[in-house]
Amino acid sequence: MASEMSKDQTYGWLILLVSLGVIVGYVWTIFFPPAVGLDMIVLKLTGVAAIGCGFGVLAWIGYTLATTPPPEPIDMSEFETKAEDQAVSEKGTEARQETRAKEDQQPEGKSE
Repeated sequence: MASEMSKDQTYGWLILLVSLGVIVGYVWTIFFPPAVGLDMIVLKLTGVAAIGCGFGVLAWIGYTLATTPPPEPIDMSEFETKAEDQAVSEKGTEARQETRAKEDQQPEGKSE
């Protein structure tokens, strides 16, 4: 028994068939126009649609950039303080490691 198609698969096939139909109709209208001048009208409409969509997207991006408020400035003093704290912490760690290394080198039972 053949499995039934899901709703999404049905829509997928419908979109595929309609798209192929539009492509065939477009090519037929451009190369074999049923009326004189129809091919030029279709080409002009295609050009207008392409330019309109492309520059419409660019206009939307420009509008978004122009109307979005700038982000809050970053307070660098907070990062500088953290960097200084980290440097001090690293120096302390290095000092502890040096002390442990000296203790490990000394014979047992002796201390300075």
